[in-house]
Amino acid sequence: MPGCEQGLAMVVFGLTVVRHGETRYNKEKILQGQGVNEPLSETGFSQASAAGIYLSNTRFTHVFSSDLLRAKQTTDSILAKSQFCKDISVNYDARLRERKYGVAEGKPLSNLKAMAKGAGEQCPSYTPPGGETLDEVNARCKDFFEYLCQLISQERCLEKQSSPSTEGTDTEIEGRSATSLTSYGCRMEFHSESDRADKGMDANVLVVSHGAYMRNWIGYFISNLECTLPNTVTKTELSSVSPNTGISQFIIKFEMRKMFRPQIHCICLNRGDHLMGLTHENV
Repeated sequence: MPGCEQGLAMVVFGLTVVRHGETRYNKEKILQGQGVNEPLSETGFSQASAAGIYLSNTRFTHVFSSDLLRAKQTTDSILAKSQFCKDISVNYDARLRERKYGVAEGKPLSNLKAMAKGAGEQCPSYTPPGGETLDEVNARCKDFFEYLCQLISQERCLEKQSSPSTEGTDTEIEGRSATSLTSYGCRMEFHSESDRADKGMDANVLVVSHGAYMRNWIGYFISNLECTLPNTVTKTELSSVSPNTGISQFIIKFEMRKMFRPQIHCICLNRGDHLMGLTHENV
Protein backbone atom coordinates (compact mmCIF):
# COMPACT_ATOMS: atom_id res chain seq x y z
CA MET A 1 0.00 0.00 0.00
CA PRO A 2 1.53 3.31 -1.09
CA GLY A 3 2.69 5.46 1.79
CA CYS A 4 2.13 2.81 4.43
CA GLU A 5 5.81 1.84 4.56
CA GLN A 6 6.79 5.27 5.86
CA GLY A 7 4.43 5.03 8.83
CA LEU A 8 5.00 1.37 9.68
CA ALA A 9 8.62 0.34 9.87
CA MET A 10 8.30 -3.15 11.33
CA VAL A 11 5.75 -5.98 11.25
CA VAL A 12 5.94 -8.75 13.86
CA PHE A 13 3.81 -11.88 14.00
CA GLY A 14 3.77 -15.23 15.72
CA LEU A 15 3.55 -18.46 13.74
CA THR A 16 2.51 -21.79 15.24
CA VAL A 17 2.76 -24.81 12.92
CA VAL A 18 1.15 -28.12 13.93
CA ARG A 19 1.29 -31.47 12.19
CA HIS A 20 -2.03 -33.31 11.91
CA GLY A 21 -2.94 -36.10 14.32
CA GLU A 22 -2.33 -39.79 13.69
CA THR A 23 -4.28 -41.76 11.09
CA ARG A 24 -4.51 -45.53 10.70
CA TYR A 25 -2.11 -45.22 7.75
CA ASN A 26 0.42 -43.34 9.90
CA LYS A 27 0.38 -46.15 12.43
CA GLU A 28 0.78 -48.78 9.70
CA LYS A 29 3.56 -46.76 7.98
CA ILE A 30 1.67 -46.39 4.73
CA LEU A 31 2.25 -43.27 2.60
CA GLN A 32 -0.77 -41.01 2.29
CA GLY A 33 0.57 -38.02 0.37
CA GLN A 34 -2.25 -36.16 -1.35
CA GLY A 35 -4.10 -39.09 -2.88
CA VAL A 36 -5.12 -40.88 0.33
CA ASN A 37 -7.58 -38.78 2.34
CA GLU A 38 -7.69 -40.87 5.52
CA PRO A 39 -9.48 -39.52 8.65
CA LEU A 40 -7.87 -39.33 12.07
CA SER A 41 -7.80 -42.44 14.17
CA GLU A 42 -9.07 -42.46 17.75
CA THR A 43 -5.48 -41.84 18.81
CA GLY A 44 -5.24 -38.97 16.34
CA PHE A 45 -8.30 -37.25 17.77
CA SER A 46 -6.85 -37.60 21.28
CA GLN A 47 -3.56 -36.09 20.10
CA ALA A 48 -5.35 -33.18 18.43
CA SER A 49 -7.37 -32.57 21.57
CA ALA A 50 -4.16 -32.55 23.64
CA ALA A 51 -2.61 -30.02 21.25
CA GLY A 52 -5.76 -27.92 21.57
CA ILE A 53 -5.52 -27.94 25.36
CA TYR A 54 -1.86 -26.91 25.16
CA LEU A 55 -2.74 -24.01 22.84
CA SER A 56 -6.06 -23.15 24.49
CA ASN A 57 -4.84 -19.85 25.95
CA THR A 58 -3.37 -18.63 22.67
CA ARG A 59 -5.41 -15.99 20.87
CA PHE A 60 -4.92 -16.68 17.17
CA THR A 61 -5.85 -13.99 14.67
CA HIS A 62 -5.55 -16.22 11.58
CA VAL A 63 -5.97 -19.97 11.11
CA PHE A 64 -4.84 -21.87 8.01
CA SER A 65 -5.12 -25.58 7.30
CA SER A 66 -4.33 -28.02 4.56
CA ASP A 67 -7.55 -28.97 2.80
CA LEU A 68 -6.94 -32.69 3.39
CA LEU A 69 -9.27 -34.38 5.87
CA ARG A 70 -6.69 -35.31 8.52
CA ALA A 71 -5.54 -31.70 8.76
CA LYS A 72 -9.09 -30.33 8.79
CA GLN A 73 -10.10 -32.64 11.64
CA THR A 74 -6.98 -31.70 13.61
CA THR A 75 -7.70 -27.99 13.15
CA ASP A 76 -11.30 -28.43 14.30
CA SER A 77 -10.18 -30.35 17.40
CA ILE A 78 -7.60 -27.70 18.31
CA LEU A 79 -10.07 -24.84 17.96
CA ALA A 80 -12.73 -26.71 19.95
CA LYS A 81 -10.46 -26.43 23.01
CA SER A 82 -9.66 -22.73 22.49
CA GLN A 83 -10.79 -20.12 25.00
CA PHE A 84 -10.76 -17.41 22.32
CA CYS A 85 -10.93 -18.90 18.82
CA LYS A 86 -13.83 -21.37 18.70
CA ASP A 87 -15.65 -19.28 16.08
CA ILE A 88 -12.66 -18.10 14.05
CA SER A 89 -12.85 -18.79 10.33
CA VAL A 90 -10.43 -21.38 8.94
CA ASN A 91 -8.68 -20.80 5.62
CA TYR A 92 -8.17 -24.12 3.80
CA ASP A 93 -5.21 -23.85 1.46
CA ALA A 94 -4.01 -26.49 -1.02
CA ARG A 95 -0.47 -25.08 -0.75
CA LEU A 96 -0.31 -26.67 2.71
CA ARG A 97 -0.99 -30.19 1.45
CA GLU A 98 1.42 -33.04 2.07
CA ARG A 99 4.09 -33.79 -0.53
CA LYS A 100 2.67 -35.75 -3.45
CA TYR A 101 4.21 -39.22 -3.72
CA GLY A 102 2.62 -40.38 -6.96
CA VAL A 103 2.61 -44.17 -7.48
CA ALA A 104 3.94 -44.70 -3.93
CA GLU A 105 0.79 -43.35 -2.27
CA GLY A 106 -1.33 -45.90 -0.48
CA LYS A 107 1.63 -48.28 -0.24
CA PRO A 108 4.05 -49.06 2.61
CA LEU A 109 6.89 -46.64 3.25
CA SER A 110 9.25 -49.58 2.73
CA ASN A 111 8.18 -49.67 -0.94
CA LEU A 112 9.29 -46.07 -1.41
CA LYS A 113 12.66 -46.84 0.16
CA ALA A 114 13.06 -49.86 -2.14
CA MET A 115 12.18 -47.72 -5.18
CA ALA A 116 14.73 -45.10 -4.14
CA LYS A 117 17.41 -47.75 -3.64
CA GLY A 118 16.66 -49.23 -7.06
CA ALA A 119 17.12 -45.79 -8.61
CA GLY A 120 20.42 -45.30 -6.78
CA GLU A 121 18.97 -42.55 -4.60
CA GLN A 122 17.91 -42.06 -1.01
CA CYS A 123 14.76 -40.79 0.69
CA PRO A 124 13.60 -38.07 0.97
CA SER A 125 15.37 -36.69 -2.12
CA TYR A 126 13.99 -39.47 -4.35
CA THR A 127 10.87 -38.58 -6.33
CA PRO A 128 8.65 -41.52 -7.35
CA PRO A 129 6.83 -41.39 -10.70
CA GLY A 130 3.99 -38.89 -10.49
CA GLY A 131 5.35 -37.37 -7.28
CA GLU A 132 6.57 -33.89 -6.38
CA THR A 133 10.24 -33.04 -6.26
CA LEU A 134 11.62 -31.36 -3.16
CA ASP A 135 12.07 -28.18 -5.21
CA GLU A 136 8.37 -28.23 -6.07
CA VAL A 137 7.41 -28.66 -2.40
CA ASN A 138 9.80 -25.84 -1.44
CA ALA A 139 8.14 -23.61 -4.05
CA ARG A 140 4.77 -24.22 -2.38
CA CYS A 141 6.28 -23.41 1.04
CA LYS A 142 7.81 -20.19 -0.27
CA ASP A 143 4.63 -19.14 -2.07
CA PHE A 144 2.46 -19.65 1.00
CA PHE A 145 4.86 -17.91 3.39
CA GLU A 146 5.25 -14.87 1.14
CA TYR A 147 1.47 -14.71 0.80
CA LEU A 148 1.18 -14.82 4.60
CA CYS A 149 3.66 -11.96 5.05
CA GLN A 150 1.84 -9.88 2.45
CA LEU A 151 -1.54 -10.55 4.03
CA ILE A 152 -0.46 -9.50 7.51
CA SER A 153 1.39 -6.41 6.31
CA GLN A 154 -1.63 -5.30 4.24
CA GLU A 155 -3.97 -5.81 7.18
CA ARG A 156 -1.57 -3.90 9.41
CA CYS A 157 -1.52 -1.03 6.95
CA LEU A 158 -5.32 -0.94 6.82
CA GLU A 159 -5.50 -0.94 10.60
CA LYS A 160 -3.02 1.90 10.86
CA GLN A 161 -4.82 3.94 8.21
CA SER A 162 -8.21 3.45 9.85
CA SER A 163 -6.87 4.08 13.38
CA PRO A 164 -4.22 6.81 13.12
CA SER A 165 -4.65 7.57 16.82
CA THR A 166 -2.83 4.34 17.67
CA GLU A 167 0.42 5.84 16.48
CA GLY A 168 2.91 6.05 19.32
CA THR A 169 1.54 3.07 21.24
CA ASP A 170 4.25 0.70 20.08
CA THR A 171 5.80 -1.80 22.48
CA GLU A 172 9.47 -2.71 22.20
CA ILE A 173 10.19 -6.28 21.12
CA GLU A 174 13.87 -7.17 21.21
CA GLY A 175 14.85 -3.68 20.14
CA ARG A 176 12.11 -3.39 17.51
CA SER A 177 8.64 -1.90 17.89
CA ALA A 178 5.36 -3.68 17.21
CA THR A 179 1.82 -2.56 18.01
CA SER A 180 -0.66 -4.90 19.65
CA LEU A 181 -3.81 -5.68 17.70
CA THR A 182 -6.34 -3.59 19.60
CA SER A 183 -9.17 -4.88 17.40
CA TYR A 184 -8.78 -8.28 19.04
CA GLY A 185 -9.19 -6.91 22.55
CA CYS A 186 -5.81 -7.87 23.96
CA ARG A 187 -2.20 -8.43 23.06
CA MET A 188 -1.22 -11.42 20.98
CA GLU A 189 0.68 -14.05 22.88
CA PHE A 190 2.14 -17.53 22.56
CA HIS A 191 1.72 -20.25 25.15
CA SER A 192 2.01 -18.62 28.55
CA GLU A 193 4.69 -20.98 29.95
CA SER A 194 7.41 -19.21 27.98
CA ASP A 195 9.03 -15.82 28.23
CA ARG A 196 7.62 -15.14 24.76
CA ALA A 197 4.20 -14.50 26.33
CA ASP A 198 2.71 -11.01 26.64
CA LYS A 199 4.81 -9.55 23.85
CA GLY A 200 2.84 -7.35 21.47
CA MET A 201 2.47 -8.72 17.95
CA ASP A 202 0.60 -7.64 14.85
CA ALA A 203 -0.88 -11.11 14.34
CA ASN A 204 -0.70 -14.65 15.65
CA VAL A 205 -1.10 -17.38 13.04
CA LEU A 206 -1.96 -21.07 13.40
CA VAL A 207 -1.09 -23.40 10.51
CA VAL A 208 -2.00 -27.12 10.46
CA SER A 209 -0.18 -29.17 7.86
CA HIS A 210 1.75 -32.41 7.25
CA GLY A 211 5.05 -34.04 8.22
CA ALA A 212 7.06 -33.98 4.99
CA TYR A 213 5.70 -30.55 4.06
CA MET A 214 6.64 -29.14 7.46
CA ARG A 215 10.15 -30.57 7.23
CA ASN A 216 10.62 -28.81 3.89
CA TRP A 217 9.12 -25.56 5.18
CA ILE A 218 11.42 -25.49 8.19
CA GLY A 219 14.32 -26.36 5.90
CA TYR A 220 13.38 -23.36 3.75
CA PHE A 221 13.35 -21.15 6.85
CA ILE A 222 16.81 -22.33 7.86
CA SER A 223 18.57 -22.61 4.49
CA ASN A 224 17.00 -19.68 2.65
CA LEU A 225 15.95 -17.25 5.38
CA GLU A 226 18.61 -17.97 8.04
CA CYS A 227 16.15 -18.79 10.79
CA THR A 228 17.75 -18.85 14.24
CA LEU A 229 17.17 -21.98 16.32
CA PRO A 230 17.17 -22.86 20.02
CA ASN A 231 20.58 -24.07 21.18
CA THR A 232 19.09 -27.41 22.19
CA VAL A 233 18.04 -28.42 18.65
CA THR A 234 20.15 -31.25 17.21
CA LYS A 235 20.92 -32.12 13.57
CA THR A 236 18.84 -35.28 13.96
CA GLU A 237 15.83 -33.23 15.07
CA LEU A 238 16.24 -30.92 12.09
CA SER A 239 16.13 -33.80 9.62
CA SER A 240 13.35 -35.71 11.37
CA VAL A 241 9.64 -35.55 10.60
CA SER A 242 7.55 -33.99 13.34
CA PRO A 243 5.54 -36.39 15.51
CA ASN A 244 1.79 -36.29 14.98
CA THR A 245 0.53 -32.96 16.40
CA GLY A 246 4.13 -31.85 16.99
CA ILE A 247 4.19 -28.08 17.55
CA SER A 248 6.74 -25.63 16.14
CA GLN A 249 6.60 -21.91 16.96
CA PHE A 250 8.33 -18.93 15.39
CA ILE A 251 8.48 -15.16 15.68
CA ILE A 252 8.62 -13.45 12.28
CA LYS A 253 9.81 -9.86 11.92
CA PHE A 254 10.34 -7.82 8.79
CA GLU A 255 10.59 -4.25 7.61
CA MET A 256 7.84 -3.30 5.19
CA ARG A 257 10.39 -2.50 2.48
CA LYS A 258 12.20 -5.81 3.04
CA MET A 259 9.20 -8.10 3.37
CA PHE A 260 10.86 -11.09 1.73
CA ARG A 261 14.00 -10.92 3.87
CA PRO A 262 12.40 -11.46 7.28
CA GLN A 263 14.09 -12.21 10.57
CA ILE A 264 12.82 -15.57 11.82
CA HIS A 265 13.43 -16.90 15.31
CA CYS A 266 12.38 -20.44 16.19
CA ILE A 267 10.97 -20.71 19.72
CA CYS A 268 10.46 -24.48 19.68
CA LEU A 269 10.70 -27.23 17.07
CA ASN A 270 8.40 -30.25 16.76
CA ARG A 271 7.44 -30.02 20.42
CA GLY A 272 5.47 -33.04 21.64
CA ASP A 273 5.37 -32.80 25.43
CA HIS A 274 1.61 -32.15 25.31
CA LEU A 275 1.30 -35.85 24.38
CA MET A 276 3.10 -37.19 27.45
CA GLY A 277 -0.11 -37.75 29.40
CA LEU A 278 -1.66 -39.92 26.69
CA THR A 279 -1.61 -43.68 27.25
CA HIS A 280 -3.01 -46.63 25.37
CA GLU A 281 -5.81 -46.72 27.94
CA ASN A 282 -7.04 -43.19 27.28
CA VAL A 283 -6.55 -43.11 23.51
